[in-house]
Amino acid sequence: MPTAYQPTIDFHRLLQHDLPPEDGQDHADAARGFLGTVPDAEVTGADGRLVWSLRPYAFLDDEVAPATVNPSLWRQARLNRTHGLFQVSARIFQVRGFDLANITFIEGDEGLIALDALTVAETAAAALALYRRHRDPDGRRALHTVMYSHSHADHFGGVLGLVKPADVAAGRVQVIAPDGFLHAAVAENVVAGVPMMRRAQFQFGHTLPKGPAGQVDAGLGKTMPLGRPGLIPPTRLITQPFEQHVIDGVEIHFQLAPDTEAPAEMHCWLPGERALNLAENTNHTLHNLCPLRGSQVRDALAWSKHLHAALHRWGDQAEVLLAQHHWPTWGNGRVRAFLAEQRDLYRVLHDQTVRLMSHGLKAAEIAEHLVLPAGVAQRWHNRGYYGTVSHNVKAIVQRYLSWYDAHPANLHALPPVPAAVKTIDYMGGIDAVMQRARADFERGDYRWVAEVMKHAVYAHPDHAAARELGAQALEQLGFQAESATWRNAFLLGAHEYRNGPPKPLPPGTGFGLVAALSSELLFDALAVRLNAPRAEGLGFTMAWQFTDRGEHWRVELCNGALHALAVDAPPAADVSLTLARSTLDDLLLHKLQPPQAVAGGLLTISGQATLMAQFFGLLDRLTMSFPIVDAAPWPDA
Repeated sequence: MPTAYQPTIDFHRLLQHDLPPEDGQDHADAARGFLGTVPDAEVTGADGRLVWSLRPYAFLDDEVAPATVNPSLWRQARLNRTHGLFQVSARIFQVRGFDLANITFIEGDEGLIALDALTVAETAAAALALYRRHRDPDGRRALHTVMYSHSHADHFGGVLGLVKPADVAAGRVQVIAPDGFLHAAVAENVVAGVPMMRRAQFQFGHTLPKGPAGQVDAGLGKTMPLGRPGLIPPTRLITQPFEQHVIDGVEIHFQLAPDTEAPAEMHCWLPGERALNLAENTNHTLHNLCPLRGSQVRDALAWSKHLHAALHRWGDQAEVLLAQHHWPTWGNGRVRAFLAEQRDLYRVLHDQTVRLMSHGLKAAEIAEHLVLPAGVAQRWHNRGYYGTVSHNVKAIVQRYLSWYDAHPANLHALPPVPAAVKTIDYMGGIDAVMQRARADFERGDYRWVAEVMKHAVYAHPDHAAARELGAQALEQLGFQAESATWRNAFLLGAHEYRNGPPKPLPPGTGFGLVAALSSELLFDALAVRLNAPRAEGLGFTMAWQFTDRGEHWRVELCNGALHALAVDAPPAADVSLTLARSTLDDLLLHKLQPPQAVAGGLLTISGQATLMAQFFGLLDRLTMSFPIVDAAPWPDA
């Protein structure tokens, strides 16, 4: 089993002096209001497949961190293993530890409101069953309202485990969401969805073995459940900056908080409970301004301002602050301090990064040296278990100044492999590099060894010793990391140096939200899969009629680009296709083949019928298994 070397042990010893004092309050808050759970929060699917279990984290029983885990992260990992149903206030209950996120149940006068829906139907159904076992064994409280706090899949993807689409369609269940939710929910992970999902493996570490030398946590929670998210579109949108509604006798004040942790997000104040829910904008960690999986950079300034508005509006009244990750904070003084410190965290990161970049400092320089004020840094809930000061600073610089650092040498730099070949050659060749790198490794200079081995493996991908030394350097960096996401990335990088990338997944895997896409977004997703070199010299038009949506689309291939336009009537085209949109979804998910669709009367083709097959032949097949620590091969034309 991998071990921590002395420099890592020394690093942990020094870190202990910089950590906030332990007063036991977080552990008490995480356990407060416990009503019950099931062993290891285990959830299985209808087919017996294990969807979620905390059993592999039994190693966290030890209070003292092993040498292979940062002691601050060990503390967070132990807190995140707490699971069950918890009472927050008279009407508010949370299920925590059954998914990466929390689900919050609010008891109305007659029925039940669910705030968020977890990631997959199985975990959401298990959470609802746990609530009913302890609060509603006869099932008298009908779940009549689902509220999505924001547009990330771990907060809406399990909705089909809570309610049926038919009940929503019939008006028996309403679904409430912030303005812009639906587009944000399906758009972020569609156009660039494949590389995001591959990179998410490094962020969450769910493909790593669980254990003291492997995955221990994900910062926001333990990890991601297995399965596919679903989605029921909202039936009511919150569109004003502040709105008040009474739902089943529960007064709820909504605050829109767009362009914060998610493009569409909202806070909720329940005055009857004196409870403030801030979705995912306050957490017991510093969050990401750009997650390691990738996304559009989030607005730290807007984030801080929305928290400031919430503090000003409700801070003096709130007796409990809860969110859709982690555990609540009780007591007005503690609530106000927690909220103010989280607000200050994002504001000082933003303002000081902009100040320093205005002095000409580069992103990496700011990230290396920016120090948070003690009043911010010396709080457990502001530690970098998920986001970090380092990569959040770089995200802020990127948001304002782009990828380019203004040094002309970086304007047209060589790509990684040719740069690596020349770098290794300039350093005296691979043998000399290995000798120097081993000496630096022994001194504990793991960051530099990892950097040099990156070049060595790019230049000599089959050099076993370089791959192993690179793996060992990344491993030690992982053992040192306070951030769960950094640890996961380092350790999975080490794994792939030794074992290569994962095997390709079956076609269609991971596209559980296809049916929720608008047709415009679906055609955008197809357009980025079009292999332009393969389409060289080709040009044709297609007319798509979606019978179940009453839609007509004119799609044109021209100069390697695909253009889609909604039209009012069937357009003239080289080939016309009539089908339900759901049939196209099944074709793209490989649940159905075109000949089957035609034979079954699900697809009618007129005009140049061969163009349909030609069109699908121009689309790249994406496997979500491309190399990360090795150079990715150029796709064939």
